[in-house]
Amino acid sequence: MTMQLVAPAEITSCRILAIDDEEANVLLLRSVLEREGYTDIHCLTDPKKAMRAYIELQPDIVLLDLMMPEIDGFELLEAFSRHDRAEEFRPILVLTADTTLQARRRALSLGAKDFVAKPFDVIEVGLRIANLLETRILYRHLRAG
Repeated sequence: MTMQLVAPAEITSCRILAIDDEEANVLLLRSVLEREGYTDIHCLTDPKKAMRAYIELQPDIVLLDLMMPEIDGFELLEAFSRHDRAEEFRPILVLTADTTLQARRRALSLGAKDFVAKPFDVIEVGLRIANLLETRILYRHLRAG
């Protein structure tokens, strides 16, 4: 029997921000997240609105596409990292069709905490999101003392 460090309800109540310029992708993500029991889901298809949403929503996790028009995911990763305090842990999961080694390395070096190639396995993505959120929650508990 495994001991749970974080209650599932605490994970599914976390705020999620999904950013992808393709409507079909955000609809799929919303569907996957809702099926997993998440209730605080925010989706954007306009990357120009991403920074404002990031600041206003203060999401617990960001699901981010890299290849978007006008403002790409790399630029957003840089902007998010400039906004966050150094001691903050807000995971970003990159979901992208760009599976090159260069893209993975660049995204991870800019602050992404995980990287999944499209098309993705919905069960795997759900597990990765839950794992990253659990880590964020545990980090917050440690910081609170």
